[in-house]
Order: sequence, then C-alpha cells, then structure tokens
Amino acid sequence: MRFFLTLSYKGTAYHGWQIQENAPSVQGALQQALSILLKEPVDVVGAGRTDTGVHAAFYVAHFQCSGNKPLQEDFVYHLNAVLPKDIAVYSVRAVSNQAHARFSATLRQYKYYLLTEKDPFRIDTAYRYPLPLDLEKMNEAAAVLTEYEDFESFCKLHADNKTTLCHLQESFWIREENLLIYTVSADRFLRNMVRAIVGTLIDVGRGKTDIDQFRQIIESKNRGAAGTSAPAHGLFLTDVRYPETLFGDNK
Repeated sequence: MRFFLTLSYKGTAYHGWQIQENAPSVQGALQQALSILLKEPVDVVGAGRTDTGVHAAFYVAHFQCSGNKPLQEDFVYHLNAVLPKDIAVYSVRAVSNQAHARFSATLRQYKYYLLTEKDPFRIDTAYRYPLPLDLEKMNEAAAVLTEYEDFESFCKLHADNKTTLCHLQESFWIREENLLIYTVSADRFLRNMVRAIVGTLIDVGRGKTDIDQFRQIIESKNRGAAGTSAPAHGLFLTDVRYPETLFGDNK
C-alpha cells in the first residue's frame, strides 16, 4: 500500500531534505523512523528538495509498505515518538499507487522571512537585515516576476535542469511587525531559485537595482546578473497542493 504523510521540519540541523552520504537529512531520518515502526526497509519520496538549512512548515512525502491493511490509528503518535524533535508528522493516509508526492503536486508555495530588528527568538528562522528597505519597490519588482516564465537568471549554476520554465501564481511582500515576508507560489521551482530572487529583490529595496534593471536581469538568463542568494535559514516551504482526487481538502 502507498501512503501520503504530511509533516513539518526545522532544517537547521539537516543538510537538506535529500539523503546525503555522510550528513544528516530529513529524508534519512524519516526513512529510519518508518523502517523501525514497520519492521521493514522503507523508501520515502518527498514533494521536492529543500537545501541545507531550509525549513518546511508544510511538507508531503509518500512511502510504500508490504501488506494491504490500513495502518493503526495511533501510527502517527508512535512515528513522532521515534522521530527527532525537529521533525513532526501530522497525518498519514492511504492513496492509490499512482499518487506521487513529487510528480502529482500542482503547486508549491514558499515564504521568506526578513527581520527588520534583532530578535533572539528568530535567529534560526529569519534573516536579520539591518538596512532600510523600500517595501513598495520590492513589491513592484515582485509583481514583475509573474509576467515571466523563464527563471534561468535565478537558477543555481550547473544544476542540470531539463527546463528553467516555471509558472508563478503569486509573488508579493507583506510587513508583519518586525518581519518582511515574501510569498511566492508556482507549479515548480528551480534549485536555489527563491533565495536568488529574494537576494535580488533586496537589491531593489536598497535602491541598488531599479525596476527596468530588474527586468533586464530576468531577460538576461544569466545567474551572474542577479543578486546574491539570501541565506537559507529564512526560507520555508509552506504549502504543497494536489488534485482533489488525491486529497479532498487539497492538502
């Protein structure tokens, strides 16, 4: 049987989602915990890769196990008891064997958190930026992104992508107390794309890059023209959506 898990994790202690040969990963921790509970080797497939230090407020993964009986009602409780404290599973449900955590997803959403003042409680989950930023200009530039489909300028070099096309559905900033929060959603994202976008939008907010130059950066399809990537610890994957045929509540 195939099952979908919903979970969240704090990425500070992990070298990303994907299993690494000599470093801790979220995928590795989850596979180990599931294998202990199910008493058989378990492979886990995630909704996508998150880089070292990136967090997930909402994440989806699938796994298969032998037999055709549903899991016990207290399975989530026991799984959380085995998992490290910085990974939490919220639900598990049976799906068809054609359902795929990565390839069946229709939308992914990320949020990036910028701190405008020092906050000791957010040091691992938001990027402290001490200089003033023009939020109106940053929002103007963020909206420009939705006019484009090719984001090669914001793609990690030599990432071996088959395509650099992505279809953005939203891209905007808001202010909440001492935070500036960037939200972006699309059908897919390139490796390092959101952090590169945020770094370039910060340049807009500083007055280093104007809107016309921002357009030129996108159209250049040149990673070297864009800004420095924002640090990983401010980035969260916040939503992954699927067709209603997989999840009635779209989660």
